[in-house]
Amino acid sequence: MFGRQSAPMLGIDISSSSVKLVELGRDKAGALVLERCAIEPLERGWVVDGNIEKFDEVVEALRRLVKKSGTRAKNAALALPASAVITKRIVLPGGMSDLELEVQVESEANQYIPFSLDEVSLDFCVVGPSANSSGDVDVVIAASRKEKVQDRQGLAEAAGLKPMVMDVESYASRLAMDRLIKGLPNQGVGALVALFEIGALTTSLQVIRGEEVLYDRDQAFGGAQLTQLIVRQYGFSPEEAEGKKRNGELPDDYGSAVLSPFVENLAQEVARALQFFFTSTPYNRVDYVMLAGGSASLPGLTEAVSRQTSFSSLVVNPFDGMEMGSSVRLKKITREAPSYLTCCGLALRRFVQ
Repeated sequence: MFGRQSAPMLGIDISSSSVKLVELGRDKAGALVLERCAIEPLERGWVVDGNIEKFDEVVEALRRLVKKSGTRAKNAALALPASAVITKRIVLPGGMSDLELEVQVESEANQYIPFSLDEVSLDFCVVGPSANSSGDVDVVIAASRKEKVQDRQGLAEAAGLKPMVMDVESYASRLAMDRLIKGLPNQGVGALVALFEIGALTTSLQVIRGEEVLYDRDQAFGGAQLTQLIVRQYGFSPEEAEGKKRNGELPDDYGSAVLSPFVENLAQEVARALQFFFTSTPYNRVDYVMLAGGSASLPGLTEAVSRQTSFSSLVVNPFDGMEMGSSVRLKKITREAPSYLTCCGLALRRFVQ
């Protein structure tokens, strides 16, 4: 799952509502360049809870996405949803060979994984020296059922791609966030960041401080509820509503009748999720609330979240500080950027070990 690659590589993010692609490069000075990015919608029910239910349809959508992007790259980094992966941080003695580490990881994994190791894709990554015990190292184990990994691999291969990296969605979004947090005052050192990724059906909260995840939780609310409200208000089909929502082609009273109440409701859900964090941990504040995902750039959302939570609220742009390649349409990207966070993290795997 923690693969490494430096040839051109695509980040491919498969969610319940779309497939997305990002390709990053570097210019001569070493600055990151957004070479390509594209999004292709998926119909409801094709991908459910991270499981690919309509394989052929999703393959076709992925082919359309690759063609639309104009990329020639074939290598791809994909990710599994966190719910499909068991991750565990363990401490092992330092100075072991790779083979010794592998044996030790397998024996440790046996204790944490509720099914036979034959059915599991298992990987590990040495994070670095252990902070708490001298001479030892911290190791992250990641395990997923083989069929979950094979589904994603098979999908990429059927679309003509070569899967090189299988990551975890939440790890990929954190990798993309690392760059952005370093751009905060004092390079974000010690800052408590609450990252909300607002998907179509699920919103995930990760509270991050440096490289440490203090809390994570998924909640069942998201942008699809706005599409349902549009359907109910104006009588469009769900596909029409989604298209008009993305392209800003809705009736004049949409802002007051549908969008404003939804934004207030979404901000309340964000505030409630933060309250859960405060009541279940010793913390009682965060420094920043950062919003990503397809609904993050809804007009008025950051203001509503700041009002409901009393914390500074920002929309995440994972392409911040990057050069733009010649094929990138800036206006479109600015609007859609927050939904590319995970995908951008996957594309960064080309450069980050």
